[in-house]
Amino acid sequence: MNTTSPNDAPSPQPSPGGRGSESLPSEFSIPEFVASLPLQPGVYRMLDEAGQVLYVGKANQLKKRVSSYFQQSNLSPRIRLMVSHIARIEVTVTRSEAEALLLENNLIKSLKPRYNILFRDDKSYPYIVLTGSPSPRLTYYRGATDKRNQYFGPYPNAQAAKESVNLLQKVFRLRTCEEGVFNNRTRPCLLHQIHRCSAPCVGIISAEDYATDVRNAGLLLQGKFDEVEKRLRDAMEQAAEAMQYEHAAALRDQLQALHTVQQKQFVESGRDTDADIVAVVESEGALCLNLAVVRGGRHLGDKQFFPSNVQGQDSSEVLEAFVAQHYLENSVPPLIITSIEVTDEALEQLLTEQAGHKVNIRHAVTGERRQWLERAQANALLALQRQAGLQAGQTLRLDALRNVLALPDLKRIECFDISHTMGEATVASCVVYDEMAIRPQEYRRYNIGGITPGDDYAAMKQALQRRYQKLQQGEGKRPDLVLIDGGAGQLGMAVEVMAEFGLSDIALVGVAKGVERKPGMEQLLRPGVEKSLQLPQDNPALHLIQQVRDEAHRFAISGHRAKRGKARTASSLEDIEGVGEKRRRNLLTHFGGLKGVQQASVEELARVAGISPALAEKIHQHLH
Repeated sequence: MNTTSPNDAPSPQPSPGGRGSESLPSEFSIPEFVASLPLQPGVYRMLDEAGQVLYVGKANQLKKRVSSYFQQSNLSPRIRLMVSHIARIEVTVTRSEAEALLLENNLIKSLKPRYNILFRDDKSYPYIVLTGSPSPRLTYYRGATDKRNQYFGPYPNAQAAKESVNLLQKVFRLRTCEEGVFNNRTRPCLLHQIHRCSAPCVGIISAEDYATDVRNAGLLLQGKFDEVEKRLRDAMEQAAEAMQYEHAAALRDQLQALHTVQQKQFVESGRDTDADIVAVVESEGALCLNLAVVRGGRHLGDKQFFPSNVQGQDSSEVLEAFVAQHYLENSVPPLIITSIEVTDEALEQLLTEQAGHKVNIRHAVTGERRQWLERAQANALLALQRQAGLQAGQTLRLDALRNVLALPDLKRIECFDISHTMGEATVASCVVYDEMAIRPQEYRRYNIGGITPGDDYAAMKQALQRRYQKLQQGEGKRPDLVLIDGGAGQLGMAVEVMAEFGLSDIALVGVAKGVERKPGMEQLLRPGVEKSLQLPQDNPALHLIQQVRDEAHRFAISGHRAKRGKARTASSLEDIEGVGEKRRRNLLTHFGGLKGVQQASVEELARVAGISPALAEKIHQHLH
C-alpha cells in the first residue's frame, strides 16, 4: 500500500502504515496531479484549503476516477459544490479494490468527511448468551465474546434481545441472575414464584433437567423449532406413560408456551435461514434504510437508519455505503437481500474474506424472500412518515423559539445543568440540540472538583470554562444559544465565562423554575434584561426549551448517580487494610456487587481468590 501526496512523483513511495503523507507544498496543480496518478486501485481524499477532508472515495483505477470529478459536466449540485472547495488531493495506492474498500471505510469512520454518506451507529449489537457455567445463565449481552459461552444473534437492538429472553423464560425458565447472586441464594427468588425460573440455585430442579432445558433453549435460538417440539412431546408422552402426571403437565405447558413463541418469532417457512434484509426508501427528499435481521428463521427485529450527507445521492450509493460501513465491523450472514442491486463486486468479495464464509448479496428474489423485502420496505416507509411528523413538530418549536428570542438563524442549542447530593459527587452535563434533533453523540459530562461542596455557581462556571475554552481553541461547533438551568447567579457565571473567552456574541438564557417550581411556570432570564419572560404553557418555544432542559437534567442526574454509587461502593472496601484494587475487584465480581459481599459469611469470603481466612474475618467485621 503506497501513499501519494500532491506533487509527488508518479510512482509513490511506501509510507509507514500505508496512510502517511509527506508535507504538502503551498501550490497545488490539479491537472498535473491527476495526470501523474496511476491506473491502479486505491483511495483518494479531497481536502480544502484548511486541510479538512471533504470526501474519501475508492477506485479501481485512480486516474480515471479522480479525473472524472473535473471532466464530467453532469455532476450533481452537491458534488459540484464539493469540487469548488478542493484545494488538495491525496491518494493511497492499494493492492486490490477490496483492500481499497476496507481502507475507505476505515477513513470514513475516523475522519467523518462532510460530503461522505455517514451512518452513525457506534454501539455494538446485542446478543443472547448462554453462559458456560454449570447452571448456565440466559441473558442479553454486548461486548467481546468468550469461547466458553454460546452466543446467538446479533439482534438489531436491545429491546428485541430482551423480548426474546423474556419469551424463552416463559418456555424454559432459565435463570437470568448474576453469578454472585446465584451462588449466594438460600431460597428461591420472585422469578421462581411467577414461573420465570426453575430455581437451580437451590436445587428445586435437578441438574439433568436443567441441562435439558438449556439444550432445548439453544436449539430454539438456532431456529430448530421442530426438533425442540419433538423432544418435548416425546418427553411428555414418556412421563404420562410412567404416570408422572405433574411432570407431563409441566411439559405440556412448555409445549403451549413454545407454540406462542413460534407464532411471535418465526417468519414464514424460513426456519433454517440466516439473512439480513436491507431496504432503502426515499420520500419527499428524505431517506431511510431499514435493516431486518433473520437468524435461524427467527425474525429478530428491524432497525432504521437515517444517514447524514445524502442530499443529491442516489439510493444505490446510500445502500452500498451502508453495506460497507456496517458489515466490515459487524458479523455477516451468508445472505444479504437488498432492495437495490449492488453492482460493486469487490464488496461481496471483501465480505466473504472478512466473514470466513461465502457471502451472497442478492437483489432479485422471489417467494418468501420477496415478502421479507417488501416488509422491510414497508417498515422503512413507516419510519419515514414518523420522522416527517416529528420533524414538522420540531420545525414549529424551533421557529417559535427563534421569534421569541429574536434569533432568526438559531439552529444549535447547548444546555448545561448541575447535579449533586448535598455537594457530593458533583457532575455537570452539556446536551446538544442541533439540526432539529437531540444529538446524544455530542453530549458531554464534567466531573466537578476543587470547589466548595454545594457551590452551584462555581460548578457551573467550571463546566462552562472547560467547554468553551476548547471552542476558543477551535475544537467543536459553535452554538447559537446556550441554555443555563438555574437562576440569575448561574446566568451571571455564564456571562462572565463568555466574556473571558471572547464569546459574548453567543446568546444566553437562564431557565429558572419559578416560585412554584412547576412545569410550565419556567422563567426565562436574559443578560441585561431586568424583567424575566414567562411563556404560555402551550407555547411551542417553551416546549422546546423544556425538552432540552429536561434532557440536560436527566443526563446530569444519571452521571451523578453513577459517580456517587461508584464512590460509595469503593469507599466501603477501600477503608479495609489489606484490600487493594485487585482484591476489591475479585470480591465484587465473585459476589455480584457490594450487597453480595455484605451478605457473605466469613467462609464464603475466604473462598475468593486472594482472600485469606484472617482477611475474610477482617472484611466481615468491618462490613458488619
